[in-house]
Amino acid sequence: MINYKKFTLSNGLTLLVHKDDSTPIVAVNILYKVGSRNESPDKTGFAHLFEHLMFGGSVNIPSYDQPLEKAGGENNAFTNSDITNYYISLPKENLETAFWLESDRMLNLGFSEKSLEVQRQVVVEEFKQSYLNQPYGDVWMLLKPLAYKHHPYLWNTIGKEIKHIEDARMEDVKAFYKKHYNPNNAILVVAGNVEDNEILTLTEKWFGEIPSGNSIIEILEQEPEQTEARFQEVFRDVPVDSLYKVYPMAAHGDKDYYTADLLSDILSNGNSSRLYRKLIKEEGVFSELDAYITGDFDPGLFVFSGKPADGVSLEEADERLLKEIELIKNELISEFELQKVKNKLEASHIFGETSILNNAINLAIAESLGDANTVNLEKEIYAKISADEIQQIAQRIFQSKKSSTLYYRSNQEKDATK
Repeated sequence: MINYKKFTLSNGLTLLVHKDDSTPIVAVNILYKVGSRNESPDKTGFAHLFEHLMFGGSVNIPSYDQPLEKAGGENNAFTNSDITNYYISLPKENLETAFWLESDRMLNLGFSEKSLEVQRQVVVEEFKQSYLNQPYGDVWMLLKPLAYKHHPYLWNTIGKEIKHIEDARMEDVKAFYKKHYNPNNAILVVAGNVEDNEILTLTEKWFGEIPSGNSIIEILEQEPEQTEARFQEVFRDVPVDSLYKVYPMAAHGDKDYYTADLLSDILSNGNSSRLYRKLIKEEGVFSELDAYITGDFDPGLFVFSGKPADGVSLEEADERLLKEIELIKNELISEFELQKVKNKLEASHIFGETSILNNAINLAIAESLGDANTVNLEKEIYAKISADEIQQIAQRIFQSKKSSTLYYRSNQEKDATK
């Protein structure tokens, strides 16, 4: 059970306070409800660019990291399709340093052509190294537009193309900040050996006078139901072939989401999972094979990714994977198999709750989805999922007409056929 108290400031900032007296460290997490899905299709990568720009200094604090390091703190951030999240861990006695730093960059981020150029080059280099020049790096740049045709999930967090970041102008960057980086679009979570009133007072002191931004009402174009299987084949300079197959699934928070998550664990969580036991250990069809869900706030994807074993073609591996998928659609799993996976998932939840930073992040994400208390309900949600529901969700998700398949072939194979 993760206890918390919720407050809302007059400027719209949501505050959650989680008391944990087992540690002298306090976690301060601030989530902005902006991800790559909130970008314009011709100006992508801005949410991720801002993750970098927010560490470039604010008007009153030229260096973000230096005072935090002096206070014994650490920080980091991440961006995905739905949110941008910043977090700090520091000793309780220096807690106010975190409030000072975060409030100033929410109010007065320091914009300069030099800072923009530096961070632009950092992101461009990341784009090249991680997506263009890395083996298998462009997989999701292919899979997303294969699976999505309308929803902004069709581009990656890094952006559609380097040019969008290279062409980012100061006025575009400032407009993005003004729209999204406001108290009414943010959730602040403080976790540690702290008192509710103490944190509320600090929050009012440092964030209370920051003006609320305009209300953001965005109607994202939803993805129509897929009615035909999609397929793409590419050749790349990689050592071995890879197979990728995705299916649309429910949004995070939907009842079907949790059932699909449990299904992915049954298929591919650990050495006793179905796919590992059958297709890797026993039959040797794959050298590696995973099944997982993307966890998106809007309807996301159920993903299979694997590398066929030596001497096994992509076509053969694909066919054998589909047989295993059909099996879980047509045969009810045993209560023993289901309970084993539930136990593993519960143990993972309990272990995760030992970290105040994990708790802070999970509370922020749950609140951004609509209700922070979901973090306390999930164990029961998973515990109640039945074998019948697992079979039903498999039948709903794994429909051939809804699949998108990518054959990612090695150039060595192409050269061998010449």
